[in-house]
Amino acid sequence: MKTILLIRHAKSSWDDLSLSDMERPLNNRGKKDAPEMADRLLMDKKVEIDAFVSSPARRARKTAEIFSKAFGQGKKDVFIKEELYEAAEDQFAKVIASLDDKDNVVAIFSHNPGITDYANTLTATRIDNIPTSGIFAVKAETDDWKGFASAPKQLWFFDYPKNALD
Repeated sequence: MKTILLIRHAKSSWDDLSLSDMERPLNNRGKKDAPEMADRLLMDKKVEIDAFVSSPARRARKTAEIFSKAFGQGKKDVFIKEELYEAAEDQFAKVIASLDDKDNVVAIFSHNPGITDYANTLTATRIDNIPTSGIFAVKAETDDWKGFASAPKQLWFFDYPKNALD
């Protein structure tokens, strides 16, 4: 069994318009939401993440680092994949196929619209949008990442900061 956690980067700041899109930092809400969502994974879902893979954009990297820290890892444990910036569906599939088979649960940090578009190809569940700091988790019946694309999959959960937990 392989599990992917598609995580949209936390809310970013538009305060400094001189910054490139790649360099936009997290805003205060993003700095609050990302650790809260990481805590939900740890406390509510009891998830154990084996690898953290991120777009190179500052807001995605920082979100991945916040999650990595919550899981007892460090910045060095976040793997940057250039192709996750402005990624289309096929780029997500290629990144996943290239993952190390020793890792069973992988968190991928990226951007809309690509992350939502890709999520909608994985299961029968359709969503309009993965909100910032949102997590779309999918389990696949495969022992290797190359088989993820063709493996039977099921939605494990979809969670986001404004989602009320029971």
